[in-house]
Amino acid sequence: MKTIFVATDFSVRSDRAIRRAVLLARKARAALWLVHAVDDDQPGGIVEAERTAAWALLEEQARSIFEVDGLDCTPLLVLGDPFEALTQAADDHEADLLVIGPHRRQALRDVFIGTTAERTIRESRRPVLMANGVPAGAYRHALIAMDLAAGSGDAIRAVTALGLDRDTAISVIHVYDAPGTGLMARASLSADQVDGYLAGEEARIGREMDAVLGALRLDPVARILKHNPGSVAQVIQASAREVAADLVVIGTRGRSGVTRYLLGSVAEEVLRSADRDVLAVPAGPATPGPQS
Repeated sequence: MKTIFVATDFSVRSDRAIRRAVLLARKARAALWLVHAVDDDQPGGIVEAERTAAWALLEEQARSIFEVDGLDCTPLLVLGDPFEALTQAADDHEADLLVIGPHRRQALRDVFIGTTAERTIRESRRPVLMANGVPAGAYRHALIAMDLAAGSGDAIRAVTALGLDRDTAISVIHVYDAPGTGLMARASLSADQVDGYLAGEEARIGREMDAVLGALRLDPVARILKHNPGSVAQVIQASAREVAADLVVIGTRGRSGVTRYLLGSVAEEVLRSADRDVLAVPAGPATPGPQS
């Protein structure tokens, strides 16, 4: 990981993102860019006033990061629709990671998720880290949610390429559907027959999961395979709490098959409800530079 972008709107939420980005940049010895987007769909005078004020704040924050953390930080002000401007700037500078703050946990959270945060993640070709937790140090335990369709290793490869697996315990989880249970229930089959079907499905899917992990040469500290009782996102969140993971990693693009990690469904629900950091990885993300 050579370049980290952190987005700021000068709020407390952004402060959390900046703290996490500083920790990551220091550990990876990566270049840190502090980015603010000014919406240029406003009268020219307002845009210019916002640019002037924002640039002064950006320079002040960059100077503070250097004075407090001893870390060089480059301020960058971009114009345009915030999510488009942020993701385009990340592409232009070949950022390996874009860090944003958590969404507003208020009645208006749907509005926020549906605009800046969700749209940034939806549009980004690069991994986006939503910093929900209070940054207190390097990540201790990451839980990677994976499916078993084509591209199922994207999230794992991103974690490795970003160096987030260094000195960090890695667990993986796959939440599977067993559509036959509904048919079996309607056919009034016994509980033992249903349990036998689920055990067979779990064994089959477990072998597929082991094959993917073996191909990726990943030996996680925990391999979690759970049946989906209704909400994949809730199962992922509960499992993150069970293993005390401080980072959850999810894919944000649709997959084939029954279980899908789609922004707007599973990924969106995880992002909205997460009480810990979430790394959102698009399918086939730009490959980060190797750790030095």
